[in-house]
Amino acid sequence: MKVYKHYSFDLWLTLIRSNPDFKRERAKVFHQQFNPLGKSLQEVETIFRQVDLMVNSINENTGKNIDADEMYMMVISMINNYNPHFSGLDMQELTLEMEALVFNYLPQLYCGNTKDLLASLKESGSSTVSLLSNTGFIRGTTLKKVLNALELDQYLDFQLYSDEHRLSKPNAAFFRLMLETIDRKRHPELELHEVVHVGDNPIADIHGANALGIHSVLINSNQQTITCLR
Repeated sequence: MKVYKHYSFDLWLTLIRSNPDFKRERAKVFHQQFNPLGKSLQEVETIFRQVDLMVNSINENTGKNIDADEMYMMVISMINNYNPHFSGLDMQELTLEMEALVFNYLPQLYCGNTKDLLASLKESGSSTVSLLSNTGFIRGTTLKKVLNALELDQYLDFQLYSDEHRLSKPNAAFFRLMLETIDRKRHPELELHEVVHVGDNPIADIHGANALGIHSVLINSNQQTITCLR
């Protein structure tokens, strides 16, 4: 594999994956707290999946970002057949509750080679490494804490999250932001072909990077793993 001066990584299903129990436990909270119509837990789980897929599609197509607060309100609205029973909801309290749940059911490394690969790139001294991630129900501020808990943040020169910049992959502006954030003292003559973006999503990651002239590597959603970067 070619050695690049800068490696940009997607996060979900590239470096980490959800704890298998997290989504069900999250649905239980909403099933218990925001469900006067008595929908089943399975129905609430389905609503979460529907909102997640819908928002991902919207963000990818518009290049903008729908925030976690808005996504949670969509879920609550759908649970209640779009009747706004919870207009006075304390979103800050809900955000803190959801963040606590994330750490009770901490995301996991996607594979056992993830940390070693990032360490080898960082420790080579010739490359810089960053994160370029679309967010959904979990905010970028929480994900930074997650990466600290997983001991991945030490290998990253910087992290960019869609909710913090109101941009989502494959928007070229989000990839340009990544390029502009690279330390040019380390790479004063950096060319596009010396940058690679690695991710699992053919549209958000591969198409987004290639459209701007950045190299890309698709992993995990095909037959290729992160070890192909060695």
